[in-house]
Amino acid sequence: MYANVLVELKSKNITGTYTYKIIEPCFVGCRVLVEFGHQKLEGFVLKITNEAIDYEVKDIIKVIDEKPVLNEELLALGKYISTKTLCSLISAYECMLPTALKAKNGTNINKKEVKYLELNIPFEQALQNCKNNSQVNIINLIEKCKRLEKKEAIKISSSSTNTLLKNNLIKEIALESYRYTKDVKEISKKLPLTVEQQNAYKEIEKSLNINNTILLHGITGSGKTEVYMQIIDKVISNNKEAIMLVPEISLTPQFVNKFISRFGNKVAILHSGLSNGEKYDEWRKIERKEVSIVIGTRSAIFAPFTNIGIIIIDEEHSDTYKQDNVPRYNAKDIADFRCKYYNCPLVLGSATPDLIDLAKARKGIYKLIEMKNRVGSATLPDCFIVDMKEEMKKRNPVISELLQEKIQDRLDKNEQIILLLNRRGFSTFISCSECGYVFKCPHCDITLTYHKSSNMLRCHYCNYAIYKKDKCPNCNNSDLTFLGLGTEKLEREIAKKFPDAAIVRMDTDTTSRKGMHEKIIEDFQSHRYDILLGTQMISKGLDFPLVTLVGVINADTTLNIPDFKANQRTFELLYQTSGRAGRSDKKGEVILQTFNPDNYTLKCVVENNFEKFYQYEMDIRRKLKYPPYYYLVNLKVASKFYENASKEAINVANYLRNNLDSSTIVLGPSTAAVFKTNNIYRFQIIIKYRKDNNLMRSLLELQNLFKINSKVNLEIDINPSRI
Repeated sequence: MYANVLVELKSKNITGTYTYKIIEPCFVGCRVLVEFGHQKLEGFVLKITNEAIDYEVKDIIKVIDEKPVLNEELLALGKYISTKTLCSLISAYECMLPTALKAKNGTNINKKEVKYLELNIPFEQALQNCKNNSQVNIINLIEKCKRLEKKEAIKISSSSTNTLLKNNLIKEIALESYRYTKDVKEISKKLPLTVEQQNAYKEIEKSLNINNTILLHGITGSGKTEVYMQIIDKVISNNKEAIMLVPEISLTPQFVNKFISRFGNKVAILHSGLSNGEKYDEWRKIERKEVSIVIGTRSAIFAPFTNIGIIIIDEEHSDTYKQDNVPRYNAKDIADFRCKYYNCPLVLGSATPDLIDLAKARKGIYKLIEMKNRVGSATLPDCFIVDMKEEMKKRNPVISELLQEKIQDRLDKNEQIILLLNRRGFSTFISCSECGYVFKCPHCDITLTYHKSSNMLRCHYCNYAIYKKDKCPNCNNSDLTFLGLGTEKLEREIAKKFPDAAIVRMDTDTTSRKGMHEKIIEDFQSHRYDILLGTQMISKGLDFPLVTLVGVINADTTLNIPDFKANQRTFELLYQTSGRAGRSDKKGEVILQTFNPDNYTLKCVVENNFEKFYQYEMDIRRKLKYPPYYYLVNLKVASKFYENASKEAINVANYLRNNLDSSTIVLGPSTAAVFKTNNIYRFQIIIKYRKDNNLMRSLLELQNLFKINSKVNLEIDINPSRI
């Protein structure tokens, strides 16, 4: 028998499967170790055949898995990802699996084992053979527990434990233990549903066992999470499984706590904050059918369930569901594939739905469910715009007079405040006031951000970092100016103005250590802090009843980005952040500080008018030929050599203009938004099209041409989340 094996190779011009002879039992979907040239590589078995082969083939060195790590559905899903995103098949399969199960030779993640002690002879007989009180105590504990963790016996006496083992009075066994455990602190019961929640639940319930996409458009605080939990309860009561996606790691702790208090040990967690060992354990829990619910970020969509009854994607508008590197998949597309495979509904939930999805819902392609009211006595917050041009005249460059008054008022009332500044670090950049020199990354076309706590200048693209210098390297002047505002600097400003307030900062810097997301959220929820300030990770999904004031320090941050989604992202960020205020019986207020008080998007946020924003933005996109009226493809031509990248970018653009339909628009080449990263120069070409039968063929031909080009790389992003 022979196996067609897909090997893990980094070379972009070697693809396809290779045939090897089977010398021990193996199955389609298993990993095997094979010899490839002078290398030993791991790969996936994609086909087993009895057909005679008239040429010499090598034997499979070793079968790694006793049972397949890729089942029939996941094998089909990998092919779909490869076709949809134009990535290699091996890349598609690798992205589905935890590190421990990837086909990478040398990866070794062990299962965690805990040593236990059991009686080896009858209890009374064991007692009679004890020589001292320590041995008696150990025997009594084992009898009481039936199985005692060895470390507990050693605490009593390591020598007595060893003597009992040596004399065969007790025996040692090793049992597998999971690394990630979550205690159930309290059991929560179903909450009574409002009329809107009941309607949403019933509409989703009708779609169970039917492949249907549902857009649940519910304002912040309308109780979408309770609807999710009750419909998931219905699904698992029918012996089916549920996947629940959230966009940020920061959202996971609150979701996990809610779901575990409702469903106990039926829940598994998958997100990038877990160690490789923890992800491996959670994966095996799912595979072994020990859980029926998975909660996690983007990659959790690949959970190896085999009887899915529903997939729910919360905050479905979020860009984090689209992967930036190869394979450039969107979790919503993967969810759609899996829901079709299992004939079950896909629920997309958001207070600010992606405009493309809302357009589909209004055309009847998706089912639209709306929840327009907050649960209980909670009402939407009042929202105010502050013109920072006027505040600058009053010498209030960071915190406006109004926001300062409101913060003090909430502190006096023992309520809580959230402050959003979507930029981490202390200063955006440092420049010399004498010669104008700006500290830039030597590898990227971007300024270095100053982080005062570590006294480092850091590039947020390639992670290059240096200690801050006291003098300008260009003119040796010591008068350096710190320009821009980051969360670290904001924290210091707030601490100066409100010295008695307890302040916690939540951004990439403060949450880099394991478990810090959860700790900050739990501490703020327990009111150990009065003010939570941070980047966009605090903007959505979090629920703090005592938060009655939200301040957005610079509401313009995302407005001025040259991207077709800039207005949408700004509205989403500000609306979602505003939604953190007044989620209980206390009235909430929101202060938006801006240098563009007349901006239409900001006015829509203040008016809490999503419909008005939707109509305004859709009109712009229709005129400028952007989604949902046109589809997009973003091609990036990248090289270490400027001339090579420039020349090939022109060639690519010309090729596309000569081969695509006349109705298709090809823009560029132009320099990418960040032209140079990691010493790589990047040009981009944008394709806008409605229908083009030549598109995929042309993109594949281009991709094949660049497989043999060692100096220039071509990146193709179909339906990009940003350009």
